[in-house]
Amino acid sequence: MKLIQAIIRREKLMAVKEALDALSCPGMMIWEIVGHGKQQGITEQFRGREFKVDLLPKTKLEVVAHDSQVAKLVDAIRKAACTNKIGDGKIFISTIEDAIRIRTGERGDVVLD
Repeated sequence: MKLIQAIIRREKLMAVKEALDALSCPGMMIWEIVGHGKQQGITEQFRGREFKVDLLPKTKLEVVAHDSQVAKLVDAIRKAACTNKIGDGKIFISTIEDAIRIRTGERGDVVLD
């Protein structure tokens, strides 16, 4: 099992969700977050004054999936979230050691089904 974490633009959430739903994604968790990458935020002007916004709103999406599904899920996220501009986000993939279904006590890959 793998954990796919994607940090994406807020306005791309529905496109990414639809792309994952089309692939019968096993489930997802979504958070509204703030942060910055290399660009260290943006500089904006308001009423003639310049100010720096260094924490930008983003959406974090997490999916736990079977190893065999990871490549297609990651590709779907990347394509749906891409605007070809700085700040499109990142995708991180980690290994999940174990999973337990609370209701039945089942363990392993079967909890994803």
